[in-house]
Amino acid sequence: MEQTIQQTNIRKGLTKLVIPIFIETLLIMMLGAVDTIMLSQYSDESVAAVGVVNQIVMFAFLVFEVINIGTSVLCSQYLGAKMHKNMIQVTGVSLLLNLVVGILISIILHFGATTLLGWMGLRPELLKYGIGYMEIVGAFAFFQAISLTISASLRSANKAIYPMLVTVLVNIMNIVGNYSLIFGKFGMPVLGAEGAAISTSVARGVSMIVLFIILFRKHIPSFPLAYFRPFPWIELKNLLKVGLPSAGENLSYSFSQVVITYLINMLGNNALATRTYSVNIIMFVYLFAIAMAQGGAISIGHLVGQKKIRAAYLLGKYVMRLSILVSLVLSCIWAAGGHFIFSLLTDNEEIIRLGVTVMIIDVVVEIGRAVNIYATNALRSAGDVNYPFYMGFTVQWTVSVGFSYLLGIHWGWGLAGMWCAFLLDENIRAILFVRRWNSLKWAKKGFVK
Repeated sequence: MEQTIQQTNIRKGLTKLVIPIFIETLLIMMLGAVDTIMLSQYSDESVAAVGVVNQIVMFAFLVFEVINIGTSVLCSQYLGAKMHKNMIQVTGVSLLLNLVVGILISIILHFGATTLLGWMGLRPELLKYGIGYMEIVGAFAFFQAISLTISASLRSANKAIYPMLVTVLVNIMNIVGNYSLIFGKFGMPVLGAEGAAISTSVARGVSMIVLFIILFRKHIPSFPLAYFRPFPWIELKNLLKVGLPSAGENLSYSFSQVVITYLINMLGNNALATRTYSVNIIMFVYLFAIAMAQGGAISIGHLVGQKKIRAAYLLGKYVMRLSILVSLVLSCIWAAGGHFIFSLLTDNEEIIRLGVTVMIIDVVVEIGRAVNIYATNALRSAGDVNYPFYMGFTVQWTVSVGFSYLLGIHWGWGLAGMWCAFLLDENIRAILFVRRWNSLKWAKKGFVK
């Protein structure tokens, strides 16, 4: 009876985390989708170009996850164990590191835009849209580095409502800014893709400032210098111990997607535009799985910090089952309405036909993806950070990339063949991760001794 009450209370706590994380993640996805939707009214070429740029930018943003994943895992376990000084040290070190790394990434993206897009094989008719967008968005990448760190610390303390509210503000600003600058409304010039980049960057800057204010008022009133003298090298070591393999898995996935985008580019502009539209549509299918996984990871981290391993295991199973169910239902709805959805975005019949095919194949992709999103977050939060990296790296490159070339290019199945490769990749990894969670080998890998 007592165990049942405990599980009920844990699930209630999870719900309080998941709802604001779900809304925040939805709005973050909307930030990119709004650019795509509004640019689709400008030209399909600008959509294709911005899709390639965002693949590179998101890959660069994953460098920040080296620190942010460590921040979330360590803060969750330290708060569960009531080690508040350690939590403050972790947050302070994380902010400093991501500021330095963020500025470095901003310099590379801004000044290397032409070179990087040239490496991606972007054709001249797309390059004119891509360079301007990337130079602007890239220059202010450090805004996102700081914002992600603050959000990770707030979420770990069960204060996910605040990042959510900030994201609401950011989206409103971005929608108004896009409308004004892409199409030249309210006396603004018609800037197209560059207008979308300016709007997105300003919104991210405002987000960073507001999150700083919330951090000091609601979570950590100050960072006492005594906590950082001498410098807490042990916390930096723990951050990197969690962050490097965890971010390595994300970087591997993202870089594999960059390579696949290069392969899709070989198929032509229609395939590239279809991929951009599809990615933005499909994001809303696995949105719930992301929110459940992030909320579950924080709760699992708290439970591991409290040495409640059985409760953490059962919570992980609950998160996985619910994530699969919701993702499967949503992907079926998207597949059924594929023609209608793509018809709203473009009048290009080939893009619509390709998009409908992708949506049907993606129904099976999302089953595996839901498990992988849950499992990687759950294993990391428990301290088992190496296994997701090793499995992710191996399967992503041999199956996702290898079969994308084999099915899509060599055998001539095109974009549909590449989506079949994604299907195999996601579901093979899902089977491996479920076996790992059930083995309980992660139970002795926590950071609170």
